[in-house]
Amino acid sequence: MCGICGIVNISGERPPESVRLRVNAMLQALSHRGPDDIGLREAESAVLGATRLKIRGGDDGRQPMLDAASGVVAVCNGEIDNHKELRLWLAERGRQVNQATDVAVIPGMYLELGEAFAEKLIGAFAIAIWDPREHRLTLVRDRVGERPLFYTQVADNVVFATEIACIVANRRLPVDFDAAALQRYLQFGLFTAPHSPFASVRKVPPGGIVQVDACGIRRSTYWRWKNVETPKQTPSLDAFDKIFRESVRRQTDVDVDFGLFLSGGVDSSLVSAVTRSLHPDRRLRAYTLRFEEESFDEGNFAESVATSLKLEPVTVWVKPGDLPKTLSLLIRTVGEPLADPAWLPAALLARRAAQDVPMALVGEGADEIFGGYPTYTGASIAEKFARLPAWIRHAIGGAVESLPVSEKKMTVSYLLKRFVQGAELGGLTRHELWMSNITPAILNRLGIQLPALPGGNDGEGLLLDRVQRWDVENFLAEGLLTKADRASMTSALELGTPFLDESVLAFAASLPVTSRVQNFSTKIFLKNYALRYLPKSIGHRRKRGLSVPIGRWLRGPLREWATAKLENKLLEQIGVRPAAALELLNEHCQKRADHARTLWTLIVSSEWLDWVAAETACQKISPPKRDAVAEMSEN
Repeated sequence: MCGICGIVNISGERPPESVRLRVNAMLQALSHRGPDDIGLREAESAVLGATRLKIRGGDDGRQPMLDAASGVVAVCNGEIDNHKELRLWLAERGRQVNQATDVAVIPGMYLELGEAFAEKLIGAFAIAIWDPREHRLTLVRDRVGERPLFYTQVADNVVFATEIACIVANRRLPVDFDAAALQRYLQFGLFTAPHSPFASVRKVPPGGIVQVDACGIRRSTYWRWKNVETPKQTPSLDAFDKIFRESVRRQTDVDVDFGLFLSGGVDSSLVSAVTRSLHPDRRLRAYTLRFEEESFDEGNFAESVATSLKLEPVTVWVKPGDLPKTLSLLIRTVGEPLADPAWLPAALLARRAAQDVPMALVGEGADEIFGGYPTYTGASIAEKFARLPAWIRHAIGGAVESLPVSEKKMTVSYLLKRFVQGAELGGLTRHELWMSNITPAILNRLGIQLPALPGGNDGEGLLLDRVQRWDVENFLAEGLLTKADRASMTSALELGTPFLDESVLAFAASLPVTSRVQNFSTKIFLKNYALRYLPKSIGHRRKRGLSVPIGRWLRGPLREWATAKLENKLLEQIGVRPAAALELLNEHCQKRADHARTLWTLIVSSEWLDWVAAETACQKISPPKRDAVAEMSEN
C-alpha cells in the first residue's frame, strides 16, 4: 500500500523545477499512507512519486519503477497478489523482473500487453503509467475500487494522486464545486466515479482505465461484475472452500506481520477462522470495536470467536467525545466528505492496529456479493406488497409511520418505515431510496429539489442481481471501501479483503436466488459454508454490521457540537438551508423522528466546507440545473 502522485505534460515539454517541487509537496501530503519510503522520478516530460508502506519485497521495492529500455515509468498503490505467477509468465517472454516487490511486474506487463495488462492482475491496486514513447498517461483502478485514484487536467498538464487533498490543498489548484455531484452526495453520502466534490477533479472508476495524451481523454472498462449475465447453478461447498482458502492464502503471502478486524459477525469471523486454519502457529491479533450502548456492541461475540481460534483480542472503546476531533482530522487528511458514521470508529480501530502490524484482513464485500442486507429481502417482498389493494397498503403505511422512534441499532420500525416509503417505486429505484442517507422529501425541506423518482420497470434481469450489482458498484466501491481505505491509511495500515478476490466474485455471481435470500433469511450459502469453521451461534447470527449510536449521541453529548455545525452558513453554498437543518435536529432531539443519518450527512458536509474555505482555492457555486442532476442519477 502506498500513496501515488504525479504531474505529466502530454505535449512533451520538459517540466520546470516548480513541477518537481509541487510533486514533492504532494508526496509530503501523502506521507501518512507510506511512512517507510518516499521516491520521486523525473522522466522527460513527467514527474512521478510514491510513498511506500512495506508489505512485500522488503527494502527491494522502491518506486517509481522504470523500464530503462523503453523509458516507461510506473507507480502503484496496492498489492499484486498473483505477482509470482506473473513473474514466471514475463520470464518466459524474456522479461526478467529483478525487484522482489510484487508491484515490480507492472512495467513488464504493460509493455507486453498494453492497457490489457490490467485484466491479468489480481489484487487491490491503483496504478499510473507514463509512456514517454507516446506521451501517454494510463491510470488504472482495481476491479471493485479498493484503491482510489483522482486526476485533473490543466492545459497540457495532467495531475493525479491517491487523495483529493493532495491535489487541491494549500490552494494548489483553483477548483469549483460540482453541484450535481454534491446533491447526489447529500442523498447517498458518497461520490460515485467519475465524480468528485470538485467539477474539474475526476475519479477513475472501479474496473476502469483512463488514458490521457495529446488526442484527449479515453475512458474504458476492463471489468464489471457479471452477476446479472452469469447462469446460475447449484453451488458446491467444497468448490467454494478451495476458492476462498486460496484467496486468503494469496492475501496473507506477505513479508510482514498482520492482524484481523473481528466484529463477531459471520464475515469477519469466517475470514479469521480460515486465516487461522492456514496459519495454525502464527501469532494473530484480533482487533474489535466496543460501544457502551448494548445494542451496538458486539464485543462478547468477537471475544468468543477470538478465544475459540486462539487469537489475541485487542479492544478499542468508542466514546462520543472521540468523534469531533477524529472527523476533523480525517477530512483534512483526505479532502473528501463521506457520510458513514462508521468511518470514525474504523479509523480509531486502524490507529490502534497500526501500533502492532502494518496490515489486517477484513470481511468487507460479503454482504453485497452473497446477499446479506435486509433490503435484499425487501426487494422481493415489496413486489408482493405492491399487488395488495390500495386501501390495505395505505392502512399498513399509516400504521408503520406511527411506530415510535427507537435509539437501538437497525430497528424493525426504521426498516419498515423505509420499506413503505419506497414500496410503490420500481425495483432498483426503490432500492436506491432505501439506501439513501437523506430522502428526497427531507432534501426538499432542506432546500434541495431532486428530479422525480422514476417508477415502473427499470432494467432487465433478476431484480436481486441488479440490486446487488448496484450495491457493488456504488455502496461498496465508493462507500464501504472508501471508508476502509481512508480510515486505515490515515494510520498507514493496509487492509486485505479476501471476499473481493476475483475468483470469489465469480463464484458468487453464479449463486441462485435461493442460495442468497429466502423469505427473511439472507446470505444462506455463506452461512452454511461458515459452519465448516464456526459454531452455529456465530455462523447464523442475525446481521448487525458496524454502526454507531449516533442517533442517541446527537440527542445527548454531541448536541451542542451538532448545533454549531448545522448553523454553519457555508452549508448554503451547497444548497442547504441551515435553519431547516436545525429544525431537523430539534425534531430528532424531541424523538419526533429519526433524522440521525440526515444530520450526520450535514455535519460531515459542514466540516468539509470549513476545510474547503480554509485550505483550498475553491470558488462559490450556483445551483445545478435539473438536467445535470438527472444525468448524475443515470450515471
